[in-house]
Amino acid sequence: MGTETYRVESICTMLPIAPSAFYEQKARRADPSRLPERARRDAVLCDQIDWIWHENRETYGARALCKQPRREAIGVARSTESPVGD
Repeated sequence: MGTETYRVESICTMLPIAPSAFYEQKARRADPSRLPERARRDAVLCDQIDWIWHENRETYGARALCKQPRREAIGVARSTESPVGD
């Protein structure tokens, strides 16, 4: 098989994604400073929420995980932290 078969452009014709979106995601993995502000904030929040969950013996559910950061003055939306407890 030639390299023409596996080029990004030929793959993107089969998938509903633009080549520029593929290259942007690849660049973001290589350079995290290119990530959107929301993604950077979520990464920090996930670390903090994960710490809270482990500190409380992994017993907190979504409701408690949402309330505890507020007690510690960390602003977190419930939709941001829900997947951590799952």
